[in-house]
Amino acid sequence: MMTSVISDQFRMLLHRKFKSTTKLLSVRKLKVCNAPLYSEVAYVTPKGPGFLQQGKEEYVGLRLKLWHNRRCFSTSHSVGGKDGDKKQQTLEDVARLIKHNEYRRIVVMAGAGISTPSGIPDFRSPGSGLYDNLQQYDIPYPEAIFEINYFHHNPKPFFALAKELYPGNYKPNYAHYFIRLLHDKGLLHRIYTQNIDGLERLAGIPSTKLVEAHGTFATATCTVCRTSYPGEDLRADILESKVPKCPTCKGVIKPDVVFFGEELPQCFFLYLTDFPVADLLVVMGTSLEVEPFASLAGAVRNSVPRVLINRDLVGPFVYRAPRHNDVLELGDVVSGVDRFADKLGWKEELNKLIAVETGKLKINKKEE
Repeated sequence: MMTSVISDQFRMLLHRKFKSTTKLLSVRKLKVCNAPLYSEVAYVTPKGPGFLQQGKEEYVGLRLKLWHNRRCFSTSHSVGGKDGDKKQQTLEDVARLIKHNEYRRIVVMAGAGISTPSGIPDFRSPGSGLYDNLQQYDIPYPEAIFEINYFHHNPKPFFALAKELYPGNYKPNYAHYFIRLLHDKGLLHRIYTQNIDGLERLAGIPSTKLVEAHGTFATATCTVCRTSYPGEDLRADILESKVPKCPTCKGVIKPDVVFFGEELPQCFFLYLTDFPVADLLVVMGTSLEVEPFASLAGAVRNSVPRVLINRDLVGPFVYRAPRHNDVLELGDVVSGVDRFADKLGWKEELNKLIAVETGKLKINKKEE
């Protein structure tokens, strides 16, 4: 009986949205992480396949997601309740409110997906991800390369990888410069990045606006006497495939990259004051699988819009009831950022910034 009622509701919603023949493929019930019961409905329209999910009616309305060319188009059908009678926010809405100075404290969360267009592999993509391509480093399992106990036992695999990832080997891309433009316009409250590639710094984002949650190559520390060193002091050894040694005690000097088993940098805890005052959260290029970084996506107030620019739905965008002010731009990250810049009317300004900053990087490279 419940399945029949839900199916009729979804058919009616689909017909209202597409005004075309819609074939209902299946209805099934599932429970995720002890969350309220959901009903998932698969369907096909002339525009392509998709699915619907209905959560508890007092929290969410019927929410339609049409997948087409890996972009998610959304609409909501109000059924009453907490968020049900509110219009689904769109990227156009967010852009309009930014232009009207409604959002002035934007927090960005970024992961490896914003750096893959620069040529740096991410960690978890099947086949192409870093963890699937570490056989050459002769380690017992992929994550060992970032485990502090294994590093103390054998630092060579990490430094072999560091040679490939070392700052200066890659250049910032469109996504990095979009964040830089947010800063230039006085809108960036802070960026929290999982990346250790230094491309945010290279794009000109000042360190005061940057939280490198998983550490950085910009500084380094001796693992024995704890003497601190500028990251540049290690460059020659790393690029020559040598393990850097402390001139004082001969201990191994390790870049201040956070390994599994190490504490996060103190600046990470700025989130305790940053997220409560944020008026817009932009999440881009991250799987939101590594804690505690992943939990930050749920740390803003419920009234704060969240824009997800990502290949896939991740984290709270998957396992929690959708908010009316969640905006989903799924697919290629650079394409999603480009659409955002277009809605804001910033494309020309952004392209000029990229041209100027790329020119500076070329000059600096020649001087080296």
